[in-house]
Amino acid sequence: MARFTFNLPDIGEGIAEAEIVDWHVKVGDTVEEDGRLADMMTDKATVEMESPVSGKVIEVAGEVGDVISIGSMLVVIEVEGEVPEDVLADSDGAPAPKSDEVEERIETEVSDASDADDAIANGPQNAPPPEAVPAETPKPRPAPKVQPDAALSQASTGTTSKVLATPAVRKRAADLGIDLSEVRPSEEGRIRHADLDAFISYGAKSGHAPAAATRPDETVKVIGLRRRIAENMAAAKRTIPHFTYVEECDVTELERLRAQLNDARGERPKLTMLPLLITAICKTLPDFPMINARYDDEAGVVTRHGAVHLGMATQTDGGLMVPVIRDAQRQNLWQLAAEIVRLANAARDGSAKSNELSGSTLTVTSLGPLGGVATTPVINRPEVAIIGPNRIVERPMFVPDGNGGERIEKRKLMNISISCDHRVVDGWDAASFIQQLKKLIETPALLLVD
Repeated sequence: MARFTFNLPDIGEGIAEAEIVDWHVKVGDTVEEDGRLADMMTDKATVEMESPVSGKVIEVAGEVGDVISIGSMLVVIEVEGEVPEDVLADSDGAPAPKSDEVEERIETEVSDASDADDAIANGPQNAPPPEAVPAETPKPRPAPKVQPDAALSQASTGTTSKVLATPAVRKRAADLGIDLSEVRPSEEGRIRHADLDAFISYGAKSGHAPAAATRPDETVKVIGLRRRIAENMAAAKRTIPHFTYVEECDVTELERLRAQLNDARGERPKLTMLPLLITAICKTLPDFPMINARYDDEAGVVTRHGAVHLGMATQTDGGLMVPVIRDAQRQNLWQLAAEIVRLANAARDGSAKSNELSGSTLTVTSLGPLGGVATTPVINRPEVAIIGPNRIVERPMFVPDGNGGERIEKRKLMNISISCDHRVVDGWDAASFIQQLKKLIETPALLLVD
C-alpha cells in the first residue's frame, strides 16, 4: 500500500488560492480514477477536481468554505501498490506527511492567521477564511393543540362560561392567535367563521390584529459565490470613494420605438429596454473615455479602454454574477438582445466560462420592474463606474403643444443612476456623460444612425 498526496494544481493564470465549495468524498470513501473529489471556486470560476488514482481517501484538506493555496495538499489517497511515476509527475504528488509534520503545518497556519489584518489590507483574495460556524438545527415549535371533539366542542375559558365552536373554527382561531373567549358569537352562542372574520376586521381597526408568526433563527455559513460577492463589495466600498448622480429621462419615444421594432422582429429575439440603453451608452462613451476605464490603484495607473466590454449584473440562485458582453459597441440591437439572453442563462445554469465572467470595463445593473425611484449601485472593482437604470413610471408632464405653448400629457419617465470612482471621475464628467446619454434616449432615432 502507498499513500498519494494530491496537491491542488494550478487551475488558472494568476490564481493563487481556491475555496472549497463542495466535497464529493470524505475520509474513508473509496474513489475511482477520474472520480470527483471536490469543487473549487477561484475568483473567476468553479473548477471540478478529479482523482488521478483509485484508492481510499484517508485525509482531506478542510471543510466547505476553507481556502487553500495552489500547490498545497487537497486529499491524501491510499492506493494499492506503487503510484505510477507519470501520475506523480502530472499531479505533483508526494508522499503524505507524517503526523508530526501535519501538526507543524497546522501550527504554522494558526500563526499565519494572526496576520489577518495585513492580508485584508492587501486585498480580500489574500484574506484567511473565517472560522466555520456550526449550524444549530432549530427545535420545532410545538403546534397549537386542537381538541378532538366531534361536531361541537366546549372548552373552559378560565371562567364559568363555555365557548362553542367547531374544530375547524378552533384550529383557524389558534392559527391566527385569537382567543375565542374574546369573540362575540352571532347566534345560539356558537362561534362561526363569519364571527372570526368580524373579529379580525374589528381587531385590525382597534390595533389588536394577531401577531405574525416568528421564524426560527438559522445560521448560514458564507461560502462560495456569496463569499466572493461579500469580499468584492467590501473591497469596493473600503477602497473606492463613491459618488452617485441621478437624472430623469423621458423614455416615451424610446418605448414607442421598442414596440415598433418588436412588431417587425420576425424570428429575432424580443427587445427589452436594455439593448437600447447599451447602444446609447456605447455611442456616448467615445466622448467620455474616463468612464470606460479600469483603475489599478496599486500601480497608480488608469487604463482607458477603446472597446466596451460591458458587464451585465445578473441575479442567480447563488447570488449576483456579472457576465461580460464583449465588444458591445460593435453589436446591433438584435445581436445585443441575443447575447444578453445567452449570457444570463449561462450565468444562471452555471455554464458560463471563466472568460465570460471577467474583463469588463463598465457595468450596467438593472432591477427591471423592481428598479425603484433611484439606486446607488456599488462599483464593480477595478472599474470606475457603474450605470443603473431604474423603474419606468407614468406621470403627467408639461410638453410643447406646437403653437409656442404647453399642454399636460402622460409621459413615461425613468431615472438613470451612475456611481463613479471619485479618484478618477469628476462630478462634472459624470453629469456631462449622463446628460449626453439622456439626449440619445429622448431622441431614439439617433440610436439607429451610424
